[in-house]
Amino acid sequence: LAMSRSVAQIALVVRDYDEAISFYVEKLGFVLVEDTRLSDTKRWVVIAASKENGGAKLLLAKAASDQQLSRVGNQTGGRVFLFMHTNDLRQEHQRFLEKGVIVVREPQVQPYGTVLVIEDLYGNLWDVIEPASQV
Repeated sequence: LAMSRSVAQIALVVRDYDEAISFYVEKLGFVLVEDTRLSDTKRWVVIAASKENGGAKLLLAKAASDQQLSRVGNQTGGRVFLFMHTNDLRQEHQRFLEKGVIVVREPQVQPYGTVLVIEDLYGNLWDVIEPASQV
């Protein structure tokens, strides 16, 4: 019997739960999957790119120390950190412009698809990709 495995969640260190939820849900169109209070200072906050896709979810983890706070927006030393696939990059691009999301690099055709680079509210870089199989 083969083991079934997948990456379920990725922790994204944030400065504040509510500002992060607001950005990802209102500006990027993500879905709030769970927001459970664990203590006076800690919550279990999970978001997903969409309701219908089974891809990995993001766990918004509030920085709890100066060291963690120093990593907010720079978990990968300035490299692109997260990758989101879409079946309509043109529509995503338009949404980002309308919502005031910072577009770092306009759409470019690459061998693997068309890619747009955006910056989240903390400065993390995202590749938003319409895979070549869908272009």
